Parts: sequence; structure tokens; C-alpha cells
Amino acid sequence: MNYRIKEDIELTRYLLGCSLEELSEGIGVSRMTLHRWNVGRVVPSESALSSFYEYAFSRGVRLNQIKAQLYREDVRTPQTLLFHGSKSGIEGNLRLDASRRNTDFGQGFYCGETLDQAAMFVSDFDRACLYMIYLDSSDMTEKRFVVDQDWMLTIALFRGRLSEYAGHPRLIELMKRVDNADIIVAPIADNRMYEVIDSFIAGEITDEQCRHCLSATDLGNQYVLRSKQALEHVLVMEKCFLCPSEKRQYMARREESSSNGIAKAKAARRQYRGQGLYIDEVFS
Repeated sequence: MNYRIKEDIELTRYLLGCSLEELSEGIGVSRMTLHRWNVGRVVPSESALSSFYEYAFSRGVRLNQIKAQLYREDVRTPQTLLFHGSKSGIEGNLRLDASRRNTDFGQGFYCGETLDQAAMFVSDFDRACLYMIYLDSSDMTEKRFVVDQDWMLTIALFRGRLSEYAGHPRLIELMKRVDNADIIVAPIADNRMYEVIDSFIAGEITDEQCRHCLSATDLGNQYVLRSKQALEHVLVMEKCFLCPSEKRQYMARREESSSNGIAKAKAARRQYRGQGLYIDEVFS
């Protein structure tokens, strides 16, 4: 899937009120080159795309935010608008095995509820891009998690942190819940949150401390499509470019969110010290 450069050029011109020649001067290409992009005769290179989208962003045109809002307004039940961040783009059909087995809920197609969520997790990659998709969840089995002990244990289980308790009935039941679902909806966990969960698994903090520390950073929910049936219910609407300035903006937001989360987690760890169960007590 290619970027919708023609539509993006036309929308940018409309929003800025500029001619093709004025836009070409701003981007730094000839009017004829921009015209050839616009009529589809030439597919612009990655660097050329970056020049165009960087210029639009620098002039205050937030193409991705506009598109997300328009797609959201067109959602019809039982559709859900989701966003998938990719490090280098999707080649071929959507696949369950594109992600590693030791991710939050195993192999699957991972999406976020918002544009910001998806963008923040891939913006430090040079060729990162976004996909806006509609998911029709009718006739599919969905399992939802919240920030609680089940969620913490399930993530630790799939990330290989609970080998000491392998075969425990609690873990078998959690694995069964995930395996029997077409779609998992659960809170997003970042690297800092994994460290908190590891502290719980290592017996350094209780489940209550862990839960409140994790609740300190609300990154929203992720949708994990874990079956071929779920992938068949996905309609990829558009591939969206992330220009350098937009990436830097998302990376700054991610850094700010992480810093705030660390401070809140420290406070929660102190406030709930001694409350709840340690990991060996959970499995006793």
C-alpha cells in the first residue's frame, strides 16, 4: 500500500490556499515534478515524501490528525477505528506471526485506540509509518483486561517471566482465556511498566504496589488480533507518513509521559508498601 500523496497534496494546497507552483517552491522540487506526483506518473522517493510532509507539518497542516478525525466520524457499529504503528511498513498481507512470541499477549497484530499511541511507539525508527484501520468485531470472541493481577500475570507469562511457576492452574487458565479469544483488549504497557512487573515477579513489591504503580501511567488500550478470523475482519484504510518533526513531537510526548509515570509510580510504591500479596503468596 502506497501513501495517498495525490490526496495529501490537494488537501495541503486547499488548507494553505497555495498554488502548485507555490507548494513546489516550499518543498524544494520543480513544479513539473510535483505535477507528476499529483497525477500519479511518478512515485516519489522516501526523501521526497519526507520533504513534502515536513513542509506541510511546518506550516501547521496536521494531515494525520485530520485523517484520524474524519475516519472516526465515519465509524459505523460494529466497526472500531484503530491505529497500527509499523517500524518500516507492512509487506504483503497482514500476518499474526509478524510480532514476536514474547510480546504482551504473544503473536498477533497489535493496534492502538489512538493515533498518538501508535505513533509514540514507532517514532524513533527512520522508516516508521502508521496505518489507520477499521475492525469489525462482530461474530468474534473478545477478551478484555484491566490493570489488575490477571493482566500483570498474563503479560509476565507471555514475556517468559513466570517459568518458575509453569504448570500452575492459575497460569493455565489465563493462557486458555487468551488462546480462546480472537481479540484481546488490554491496557498498553511500555518498558517502564515491564520493569515494574519484573519487580513484582522478583518479589520486590506486592501485587497492590504493582497495580497502583502501573495505573500511574495510563497509555490507553491496545487491541491484539490473535486469529486469522480477526485479520479477515480488518479493513486497512490508509498508510500514513510520519515526517521527522512529527516524530520528534511524539517522542517528546512519550518522554514526558514516561517521566510523569516514574514519579507517580514511586509515590504509589511508597504509599502501598506492605499491602497486598507477594508473588510467592499469589501462587501458594
